[in-house]
Amino acid sequence: MRVTSVVVGLALAGALATPAIAQDFKLTSPSVAEGAPLSPAQVFKGFGCDGGNTSPHLSWSNAPTGTKSFAVTAYDPDAPTGSGWWHWNVVNIPATISELAAGASGSKAVPAGASELKNDYGVAGFGGACPPPGEVHRYVFTVYALGVEKLDLPQDASNALAGFMVRANSIGKASITAVYTR
Repeated sequence: MRVTSVVVGLALAGALATPAIAQDFKLTSPSVAEGAPLSPAQVFKGFGCDGGNTSPHLSWSNAPTGTKSFAVTAYDPDAPTGSGWWHWNVVNIPATISELAAGASGSKAVPAGASELKNDYGVAGFGGACPPPGEVHRYVFTVYALGVEKLDLPQDASNALAGFMVRANSIGKASITAVYTR
């Protein structure tokens, strides 16, 4: 009898703790697709690569309740550095924004108040894919919903510091992982 009461109690608690059905936080893009190769537009121009070095169009929907700002990153976990390669890091995107247009990086299309950090090429803004020849690399584009309006970062913050602060304040995230080889 006691075991039955515990099981029923746990089942009832689980049912009451389940939130109403809601759509998931989602990232979409006409520029990049899950598992698909990046287009030449998103390839770096330099280091032996000859692409357009254009940031992709990204849009997101169904942000979690409590979102006060967003951050967008593009990261290559396969880079032979021991720490991956940061291609893009945009922080302090206002909560009223739900997309970045193609080519927004480095232009007035970056929302007011948002900041683009230096990528691992050493330039603020987007830096396209350029893996070593013959290697297939993954490029993870992620939007983070943050529970703070503004991250307290120094102007010259490293991507590691920004990544720590983004993750520490994240209340949700959505990603698209594309690939590229040359």
